[in-house]
Amino acid sequence: MYRRKVATIVKPFFCRERSSLLLRKVPGTLNIDFNVKQISCRFLCIGNYDTKPDLKDKTQESCSFTYRTHTCGELRASNKGEKVILCGWVQFIRLSKFLLLRDSYGLTQCTIKDSDTSVADIPLETIVKIHGIVVPRPENTFNPNMKTGEIEVSIGKIEILNHVEKLPFNLREYQKPKEQLRLQHRYIDLRFPEMQYNLRQRSLMLHNMRRFLIERHNFCEIETPTLFCRTPGGAREFIVPTHHTGLFYSLVQSPQQFKQMLMSGGVDRYFQVARCYRDESTRPDRQPEFTQLDIELSFTTLDGILAMIENLLYETFIKDLPKPPFHRMTYKDAIENYGSDKPNVTYDLRLKNISYLFNDNYTLYVIPFSNKLGKLTAKYKEKVKELQKKYNVKVVLDEHLMKELGNEVASKIKNVIGVENAGIVAVGGEENVCLCLGEIRQFLAPLLESKQLLHIDNTMKPLWVVDFPLFIKGENGLETCHHPFTAPHPDDVQLLDTDPENVRSLAYDLVLNGNEVGGGSIRIHNARLQEKILKILKIDSSKLSHFLDALRSGCPPHGGIALGIDRLVSIACNAESIRDVIAFPKSHDGKDPLSGAPNVISEDDRNYYHLK
Repeated sequence: MYRRKVATIVKPFFCRERSSLLLRKVPGTLNIDFNVKQISCRFLCIGNYDTKPDLKDKTQESCSFTYRTHTCGELRASNKGEKVILCGWVQFIRLSKFLLLRDSYGLTQCTIKDSDTSVADIPLETIVKIHGIVVPRPENTFNPNMKTGEIEVSIGKIEILNHVEKLPFNLREYQKPKEQLRLQHRYIDLRFPEMQYNLRQRSLMLHNMRRFLIERHNFCEIETPTLFCRTPGGAREFIVPTHHTGLFYSLVQSPQQFKQMLMSGGVDRYFQVARCYRDESTRPDRQPEFTQLDIELSFTTLDGILAMIENLLYETFIKDLPKPPFHRMTYKDAIENYGSDKPNVTYDLRLKNISYLFNDNYTLYVIPFSNKLGKLTAKYKEKVKELQKKYNVKVVLDEHLMKELGNEVASKIKNVIGVENAGIVAVGGEENVCLCLGEIRQFLAPLLESKQLLHIDNTMKPLWVVDFPLFIKGENGLETCHHPFTAPHPDDVQLLDTDPENVRSLAYDLVLNGNEVGGGSIRIHNARLQEKILKILKIDSSKLSHFLDALRSGCPPHGGIALGIDRLVSIACNAESIRDVIAFPKSHDGKDPLSGAPNVISEDDRNYYHLK
């Protein structure tokens, strides 16, 4: 499931020291070998799996307030002769004489010297407490793949703290069960080294972000309510019934209104690690409940917000990022060149506008690629058919250009893309044509790379997408592209009355290797302008009277952003899904396999909440 081999490195903003986190495997067993070290700036770093730690370095205090003296990843040859107490899970027993003990920090081999002590009947994954003495291993039995591989603990006494009865699956990498079973028993799945690593990296990154914001830039962390009223013009929200007849709360989809009212209240630098909720379909990169780093700042500009986030991520993100400033791209360029508002620029496979070749009122774009790929297989042709239907455009594959478009048109296209290239053409409405080819581009890239016909750069390539339209066409008129509180571009304000569809916004999205990991905007701080935007969107302003009053009360200019923590961490950990970086996620259908939620409620509860 995990393709990563090497973990990347946290770059703290007070120093650049690095430590190591080692992940090793014992055949047929689960093996964790962690090292976390304390460095002079009191900043926790976790780094490369394959870097050996300096044995003189002190570990973070992981045994305080417990009855163990050391963790299972801590003991070294320098501890020879010490009496120790270890606690953990029994991972492996060999010859009824050797016991491999595991905790969240690593592995220690323990040996039986006393003939009266037996471990043969202890089930694997049983929790034990071991009293023993650290002894050196014979030199010819050193295990270089374990940080504790030069020592073992001679067991003087072993206590069983909790017997294991039966596990639903074995904790062995090669026997890893399907995700649904692992989610159903997540408390066991969390013991796998990938989950231990991912959750600790998540904790570390959030810790670093808090330090950057509070200690370096004087932001104030403030918690805002989860139970609120519905926010018009946004994503669908979860409804929470109350015992008041006909009255409901909504779970907030973001703290948007609260953080803007904080600006009005004089809290000029706010952030929180916010829990957010959206009643939407679940995908690998989306959950009905998710976490975002929510930030708002008064008296700022678009450039100010972007610079802040660039420095925040450069100094706290787990993987190496290019030095700020990050590349910027307009929404128009992103759509026309990459067919997406979150373009993946790790490979050079761009769309070309060939409408100028023809006199008709059609929009034509082509995506060129090496003709050495040959014809697409039936699987990919079926995908093309689905996209053609989804976007209501005509898609013509390279081998059908002459048949579908005629010899003259096909020759013109070949002259543009080059004889060494094949091309897939889409015809129709401009934006739909680009979006359709953008999705074709996404599945073409790995296919071309597998044939060594395209190079995909695996380094991190963040970019900002700016100049989004303020409005988009919806089924019932204009809809907001981001949310109703986004400020229009000052150069386009005069178009609000005459040509609102061509008004740009002061919104911005942060894209990392084809993934949207953050989004925000400069906000509307003037109540009259806000009322005007609500009127264009046909939103009843009376439902936002509290918010408009806050703007009228003397609200400073302000802007902000929300970073998707789940997506950021999944990218940093090379996880295939954000579920792999969340302790207790929902499954692909939005349900909780662990508890079975959502559940049916009792008749008494239905009556209490006045539900029929």
